[in-house]
Amino acid sequence: MALHTSLIRKLFPKPFTKQATKSTSKSTSKPMTTLLRQPQDIFLPGAWRGTLLALLLQVPLAGGIQAAQVQTHGFKRFQTNAATQGPRTAVFAGGCFWGIEAVFEHVRGVTDVVSGYAGGSSKNPSYEQVSSGQTGHAEAVRISFDPKRISYEQLLAVFLTVAHNPTELNRQGPDVGSQYRSAIFYGDASQKQAATRVLAQLQRSHAYPRPLVTQVLALRGFHLAEAYHQNYLALHPTNPYIVSHDLPKLAQLRQRFPTLYRALP
Repeated sequence: MALHTSLIRKLFPKPFTKQATKSTSKSTSKPMTTLLRQPQDIFLPGAWRGTLLALLLQVPLAGGIQAAQVQTHGFKRFQTNAATQGPRTAVFAGGCFWGIEAVFEHVRGVTDVVSGYAGGSSKNPSYEQVSSGQTGHAEAVRISFDPKRISYEQLLAVFLTVAHNPTELNRQGPDVGSQYRSAIFYGDASQKQAATRVLAQLQRSHAYPRPLVTQVLALRGFHLAEAYHQNYLALHPTNPYIVSHDLPKLAQLRQRFPTLYRALP
């Protein structure tokens, strides 16, 4: 099924704006404040965003990947033969890694998720160094997945419509700095092509009224974050930052991608 931009505009002639909410910064040095939402937080209703991207990509929301190249209304979808592939990895950055890690831990077909740092120059960055914004690293997650059960394009759809806001430049919510930038770190040419294509499709769809700022960068290395950052949401579900910023992402994942969502014990 192909969706025309004109149809999207007809269904949603006016943008939707979030209400200002109480928000808590991840950094303990930042007090709790009422953050007035920025213009980039105006977007298509959440329930439509994930569905829209899936339609544009012609990506099924469940397993059953087949080798195919599909041309539909100007959009191309390339898929590899999952039967011949072993486990794959994807690396995404989009704000605090606590919430992104938790989102992908609840995605079917994902076998492991770890938090870390990518995109910088330091060989052994610490959280304090990355937080200073001087190393060039971004807080990122490395996702191991089974391509027989979920495609890289599906992971991109979750990342771009649930895990973070791809229109926020060098920030996510109350967290500000280049270490919170939006980025897709590709491991090979096929991932680079998929990321570039998906971003272009999402931009053309006008699901977000502001330009996407997600970088597509070659993965030069991934450094594990400190142990206390790993599985943070599961270990600290009542943390004010988690309650305010990350638990809602899990609810959105379940709502927008019900066949991909899995509950954890």
